[in-house]
Amino acid sequence: MIKTLALLSLNLGIALGFNQHTPLRLTAEPAANIQANQSTGGNYEESSIGFDDQLWGKSGDKAAMLKSIDHSLRYLDTTAATKAYQNYPVQGISRDRVRRSLVRFRELVTTNTNAAELQAAVKKEFSFYQSIGKDNKGTVTFTGYYEPIYQASRKQTPEFKYPIYKLPTDFNNWRDPQPERVALEGVDGLQGATSSLAGNEIFWMRDRFEVILVQIQGSAELNLTDGSKTTVGFAGGTNFAYSSIGKELAKDGKVTPSQLTLQGITRYFRENPLELNTYIPRYKRFIFMKETFKGEAMGSINVPVTPDRSIATDKSMMPPGALALVHTELPYATGRSVQQKLVSRYVLDQDTGSAITGPGRVDYFMGTGKVAGDRAGVTGGPGQLYYLLLKS
Repeated sequence: MIKTLALLSLNLGIALGFNQHTPLRLTAEPAANIQANQSTGGNYEESSIGFDDQLWGKSGDKAAMLKSIDHSLRYLDTTAATKAYQNYPVQGISRDRVRRSLVRFRELVTTNTNAAELQAAVKKEFSFYQSIGKDNKGTVTFTGYYEPIYQASRKQTPEFKYPIYKLPTDFNNWRDPQPERVALEGVDGLQGATSSLAGNEIFWMRDRFEVILVQIQGSAELNLTDGSKTTVGFAGGTNFAYSSIGKELAKDGKVTPSQLTLQGITRYFRENPLELNTYIPRYKRFIFMKETFKGEAMGSINVPVTPDRSIATDKSMMPPGALALVHTELPYATGRSVQQKLVSRYVLDQDTGSAITGPGRVDYFMGTGKVAGDRAGVTGGPGQLYYLLLKS
């Protein structure tokens, strides 16, 4: 998937002052106790690294965790995984060790009955490799992404007039410099019929900003006008670097820092629709989609991503499919509100994104639909990222 709401709002323009060949470092056993979870009244033990209390209980997602592990194991048996790990830059991390670690962790999740037991077993059997972060001190910026649900039509109508495009058959022959977005679809997003996009329309939407969000998130569920449902996923894109629409709005003083959320940016464009013609063309990259026929949202390693158990990182330096641990504050829906909670959560590294670059960026998959979107839209803060591998 190609995404992140940070692309719209929280893209901080982080300078990458690090050795790109050593994105991870083996740490001593992480401190057993860190800052208490004040938002939930947890004690020091409950907020320690590796205490994942969301696996068990009535709302626990142990089954989803096991399913996500199985997805990574399937990937690790592919030739793509073999190639990805051939020259992995961190000494001691190999495809075989990543795979064995996942198999053992799966056994521990299955046999242990609570968070404390799992935490103790993991600290005993696994080594922790910490991302050096954006500051070489382990500080990682977390953002969230999700799969939106929108209305769409297979045919152009006066109401549904903004196209989603498939990858042109001759795309591999497009020469550099490739055309910018405005050259492909025009300032208003309606001129694709006069460019090399012509004939590649697969769906039509009523809201231009929703089309942009589909491109940024890299997948979407579509409720079609004929009553049927389908899904779309990332198919390819032009080779421009990402530029944040939210950052552009803030630079021009159109929104305040507190409004740099998906909800705030969406509200701005609904109140100022003509501004879309100014700011969308600044996002020069163009993303193509493909129909995936009610398929699950897919990560960059070609396995489904799992809500609250999959992350996206820079795959030029982070180990694909590997078991990881995120320690940060994340938002959770409680009734009509969203509250932040300090979590230490086991995840699988199964995705990437065009703005997820360097060891200091992680995008966290929230799921599908409005609640997931509300959560993703307010995710953004510091934390730590660890990769867990068997000691032997």
